[in-house]
Amino acid sequence: MTQTNGQRVFLVDGARTPFIKARSGPGPFTPVDLAVQCGRPLLARQGFDSAALDLVILGCVNVIADEMNPARVAALRLGLGAQMVAFTMQINCGSGMQSIDTAYRYIRDGSHQMILAGGAEALSHAPLTLRQSAVEWFGQMYAAKGPLDQARAMSGLRPEFFKPIVGLERGLTDPITELNMGQTAEVLAHRFGISRETADLYAIQSHHRLAAAQKEGRLQDEIMPAFDRDGTVYDHDDGLRPDSDIPSLAKLKPVFEKPHGKVTAGNSSQITDGASWVILASEKAVEAHGLEPLAEITDSEWAALDPEIMGLGPVLAATPIAQRHDLSLDDIDLWELNEAFAAQVLSCLAAWGDDSFCREVLGYDAAFGHIDRDRLNVDGGAISLGHPVGTSGNRIVLHLANAMRARGAKRGIATECIGGGLGGAMMLEAM
Repeated sequence: MTQTNGQRVFLVDGARTPFIKARSGPGPFTPVDLAVQCGRPLLARQGFDSAALDLVILGCVNVIADEMNPARVAALRLGLGAQMVAFTMQINCGSGMQSIDTAYRYIRDGSHQMILAGGAEALSHAPLTLRQSAVEWFGQMYAAKGPLDQARAMSGLRPEFFKPIVGLERGLTDPITELNMGQTAEVLAHRFGISRETADLYAIQSHHRLAAAQKEGRLQDEIMPAFDRDGTVYDHDDGLRPDSDIPSLAKLKPVFEKPHGKVTAGNSSQITDGASWVILASEKAVEAHGLEPLAEITDSEWAALDPEIMGLGPVLAATPIAQRHDLSLDDIDLWELNEAFAAQVLSCLAAWGDDSFCREVLGYDAAFGHIDRDRLNVDGGAISLGHPVGTSGNRIVLHLANAMRARGAKRGIATECIGGGLGGAMMLEAM
C-alpha cells in the first residue's frame, strides 16, 4: 500500500473513555454506550457544527445482538442525524486503526472532508455460546413432531449441553492454527529467546509508566469520564497495578504453556471495555473551520504473515513505511506498539535488531536497529491499561498524537499485531 498524492489529512482531535477492567458478569457499558460516553464531550468541544462531518466509521469486534452496526447506532445516539452514513469495521485487533485508515484514504482521495473514526469494545459483554452438539440437539427438539419424536430427541440430552463456552475464548483462538493468541506469543518467545524475567520486567515498566502518566495528568485531555446508570463515575484506567514488582509477578503461573511458558496473566494485556474516537479533516476543512490539528497522518501500511507468528505483524507493517520514506530509527521520535503480550513486544524489538531476520525478511543489508525504550510506549500500554480489541488501534494513534505534542516530537509510528496473522501501522508527523 504505497503512499499516493492527494489531499493532506490531519488528526484534529480525539478522546477515549477510561479502559475498565472486565470483572465477573457484563460491565456497566455496551460498545455503543462507551462510544457515546466519549463521543458527546468530544463533539461538544469542537468549534464546528457536527453537521460538517461526512461519515462515521467505528471498529468493533464483539458486536452484541442489540447493537448491530454499532457505528450507526452510536451516530444516531450522538445526535448526528438520520442522514449520517455510518458503518462498522472488523479486522480483529486492527479494527480501531482500520477505521482511521479508511477515513484517511477517503479524505486523501478527495471524496470526504471530515470524518469521525473510532473503536469501541466491551469484552465483558462477550457472549456465552452453546457447543455444537447442544445446538444440534436443540434443532432436533425443534423439528420433533409429536410426543414420540420429542421423547426420542429428549433421550439425547447430555449434561454438558448446559455448560456454555465463553465466546471470547474461541474468538481469541486462531481457527487455522488452533493456537490462541497467548500461544502465538509463546512461539515468538521461544524463537527469539525472550525470558520470563525479561517479560515481567517489561510488564512492570508498563505499569510504572501509566502510573506516572496518571499522576502527572498527561492523560487528562485524552480521557473523558464515563457515567453509568447508577451514577458511578469511571475516570481512569482501572487495571493499573503501580506496585507491580518481580517477586509478585514471579509467583504467577504460565497460562498457556505449563509449566515452563513465559506468558502469564501479569505480562499480558488485560481484558477491558473501552472506546476511542478521532476526528480527521482535510486541509480545506481545517482552514474552513479554523481547526488546530494535533498531527498530520502521512502514511499507513497493512501486512500479513503466518498466523502462528502474528505477533510480528508490527515489524512487517511499520518497516515498509520507514523504507518508503528512507527513515532510520533515529528519524522516528516515538513509537506506540500495542502491548498484546510483553513477549510479543520484545520479540518485535528483537527482530528489528537481528541481522539475519532483517536481511532475509525485511530486505535490509543489516539490522534495522534497536529501538530506544525511552521512545516506546512512553506512557504505558495494553499490559497496564488493557486491550479492548476493537478500540486499541484507535487509542494508540490518538495517544501517539498527544504524546508527540507533549514532547515536541516530530514524527511517530503507531503499530500493532492483529489476530489471524496481520499487522497495521500508521505514521504521524507534527504540524
